[in-house]
Amino acid sequence: DCEVQKRIEREVRIREGACKLLAACSQRDQALEASKTLLTSNSRILALMTQLQRMKEAQAMQKAGRRSSDGGPVDERLPCTGKVAISNIRIPLMWKDSEYFKNKGELHQCAVFCLLQVGTEIHDTDLVIVDRTLTDICFDEPVIFTDVPPGFDLRVELYSCCVEEEFSMGFSTRRLSRLGSGSSKKFIATLETAASCGSHSSGTGSGGSSPGGESPVLLPALSIGGPKYHLLAHTSLSLCHVQNSFRTHDLTISETEDSSFWLPLYGSLCSQLVAQPLCMTQVVKCGKLRIRSETNPEDSGDVYGVLSGTDLKCYQQQDDTDSLKSPLFTIPINKDTRVRATERDPALHTQSITITNQCGNESAYTILTDTSEDTHNWMEAFWQHFYDMSQWKQCCNELMKIEEPSPKKMLAVTKQGSLYHEMVTQSSTQARNHLLPLNRPVSSEIQSLLSTYYNDSY
Repeated sequence: DCEVQKRIEREVRIREGACKLLAACSQRDQALEASKTLLTSNSRILALMTQLQRMKEAQAMQKAGRRSSDGGPVDERLPCTGKVAISNIRIPLMWKDSEYFKNKGELHQCAVFCLLQVGTEIHDTDLVIVDRTLTDICFDEPVIFTDVPPGFDLRVELYSCCVEEEFSMGFSTRRLSRLGSGSSKKFIATLETAASCGSHSSGTGSGGSSPGGESPVLLPALSIGGPKYHLLAHTSLSLCHVQNSFRTHDLTISETEDSSFWLPLYGSLCSQLVAQPLCMTQVVKCGKLRIRSETNPEDSGDVYGVLSGTDLKCYQQQDDTDSLKSPLFTIPINKDTRVRATERDPALHTQSITITNQCGNESAYTILTDTSEDTHNWMEAFWQHFYDMSQWKQCCNELMKIEEPSPKKMLAVTKQGSLYHEMVTQSSTQARNHLLPLNRPVSSEIQSLLSTYYNDSY
């Protein structure tokens, strides 16, 4: 839990920097970005405190002599983790004819962004200014989550803020001077006390209890002026939504038309959700093998085998794997593959593993091993690999491509064009988002705060 506490401390520093920036900035774009950073940091602190509370509860159970096995037998085999990436998010809007086509009425503008969460890993998208000239809200940059289990739950939240509202910069110079290392330590102490009390309480009290019987972790309230973001819509995505193409998902809309930050959402979200399990990108097992093939006699001999993804690649020697040479031959490993260990051959003083593929032309390979330990290690690697593939399902049919996001830009408030216009009148290169410059240069104090925030975060 020391690593979790370090992450909490870093987010507290970011939170304090955002508060200082929000109080000091005088430009709309600066205030919107600072408020967005504050909301994101608060969400990360809450997620980390929930995890810390669960860890303390588990430690308390261990001290009390309770173990997970007390409730019955538990399968010790765990699936591998992987990367999950969501990109090209499109949220269509449904304006009235008089607003979009006839351009009537007051030009209502909102600043929106998405907050995406898997466990304690939380990311935010760029900020986008939306008005009736747009037919959709677009977030093109991929958001990548690492070390994700196959049973992940990706929550996507859309936040909105009316940009026409007056932003009150309520911090005084005296209040700013108090936001230093001392407040950080006090805040950490408050959070740790909340977690400690939560792990020893029954979940009832003046604050009530959160879902699942856990005591809520409350952040100290901050009386900060400036723009306020509100949850406009949300949805949850899981492994069944992963596909190497665009899919449409239903959005749950949280607010009504009476809200100042409301936008006419169509009620759906279109995105591309892909995943790369570690069993598809990393070497599961490798080593020297002696292989025989009855169906393909040329695929026989002493080789260096590398089990990864949907293949057991057989090279002439180990150095060939580093030099990117093509393998001598490849044995398919997929859901239709059957692997069986045979008895020791007294004549050859060897054991063997039979690999049979049923799809297409049936093929069979025999791996000869010298010791029972080699046989056990390779069989265990195969069974773990098959288990990982069964848990990640369609993600193991082929390796999905994940594009790395471009470097983050400071205060990147994006003004978008319409996807409709992009398809009809513009080429893909012309339709890229462009950044709105600030009205005046950022002060050295604000620039320093921003540099600290992005260095700590990225």
